[in-house]
Amino acid sequence: MLYIGHGFGLIINPTAKIGNNVNLSQFTTIGAHGKAAVIGDNVYIGPSVCIVNEVENGNNSTIEAGAVVVTDIPEFATAAGVPAKILNYNSTGKLVNNRFKL
Repeated sequence: MLYIGHGFGLIINPTAKIGNNVNLSQFTTIGAHGKAAVIGDNVYIGPSVCIVNEVENGNNSTIEAGAVVVTDIPEFATAAGVPAKILNYNSTGKLVNNRFKL
């Protein structure tokens, strides 16, 4: 399930691959020239995030508001900043809302 909290200003390249239980926030861009990013499962992407190039965001990762992601983000990481840097590997995935359950 893809959860869009506030759908205003979303730009998603048609080649982007988005996993299950992903939360997208307003003013987010997932794009690049050619192939776009791969977003894993249980990922929270905060407001005003730009994910550029063909990068991979690992499962259970968190991208904080305003981050510009230009390199891969590993699983269970929290990243923020311009360019995005890993802050920690603690309490990731806690911001993911409306998880799909079988």
